[in-house]
Amino acid sequence: MIDLRSDTLTRPTEAMLESMREATFGDDSRDGDETVQKLEAMAAERLGKEAGAFMPSGTMTNLVAMLTHGGRGGEVTLEDGSHTLNAELGGIATLAGLFYHGIPGKRGAMDLDLLREAVRPTSRNQMGTALVWMENTHNRSGGSVLPLAYMEAVSNIAREKGVPVHLDGARIFNAATALKVQPSEVAKYADSACFCVSKGLSAPVGSILCGTKDFIERARAYRRMVGGNMRQAGPVAAAGIVALETMVNRLAEDHATAKRLAEGLNRIDPTLVDPREVDSNLVRVEVKKSGRRAAQWSADLKQKGVVVAPCDTYSLRFVTHRHISASDVDTTVSAFASVWKNN
Repeated sequence: MIDLRSDTLTRPTEAMLESMREATFGDDSRDGDETVQKLEAMAAERLGKEAGAFMPSGTMTNLVAMLTHGGRGGEVTLEDGSHTLNAELGGIATLAGLFYHGIPGKRGAMDLDLLREAVRPTSRNQMGTALVWMENTHNRSGGSVLPLAYMEAVSNIAREKGVPVHLDGARIFNAATALKVQPSEVAKYADSACFCVSKGLSAPVGSILCGTKDFIERARAYRRMVGGNMRQAGPVAAAGIVALETMVNRLAEDHATAKRLAEGLNRIDPTLVDPREVDSNLVRVEVKKSGRRAAQWSADLKQKGVVVAPCDTYSLRFVTHRHISASDVDTTVSAFASVWKNN
């Protein structure tokens, strides 16, 4: 099977496995663990922040960021297609005690005029904005990359009103690769930012939340509250260290295979995808013209040896990663063309 459902499918390298065998086994929830601390410091340095906290998942780092920044009842203002709003099962309200204010956007970028109107103080008649949220790369928009000038504009709007900014940077290294900048240049427009080492970077587990030392110290309390304290976490942190040391520079290869896939599908029918809108390693494919739902497309492609996930009623999401070769892409395009022909 050619599995294009997610880059979380990446498997650890031999170097990662070796590092896991040699890792320390301190208790990270008590006195700390040397390997975990090394990963946290490395992550913070890469993002230009003071400190970091290692957690099991990106969903948890986002939740902990909301808990640490926000007061109960405040609003989180974010693009209405964001992962936090659409794929994290309502933690924003159920667990963090916050409301959300979705802002319409294009390719993951909120309308700045609407954002400016939405950011507001608390008054006797309304709870104010507790947090402004960005996501880069933007999952639901097919891995689109927010321009730095846009991120700066969002940051300025929030900070003029004294509101903190969080960046869901699960794939921030993909964003930095596409923008040809260091990840710190992407993260500098947010007070806190997180990223996953378990996606295209190939480590098996983990996400790191980064911010000021004070913010991260408070975040550690919320990490414990939601069950994110890990005991002997050194081995999984060790794989994350190797991921940061060895896997970032090759992400451009995944972007190239995603572009190759988009170009192949575009040749089948231009309505499927515009290759010019493929910024990173995600390809969102619109199949509505076929008259068949994405779930049926997923089932039919699986019969031909290609596994892909529906991301909307008539949309499929393809994700390239280091286990997907140019040959796999060409096979995928051929399988898609066969199903398309039989519509």
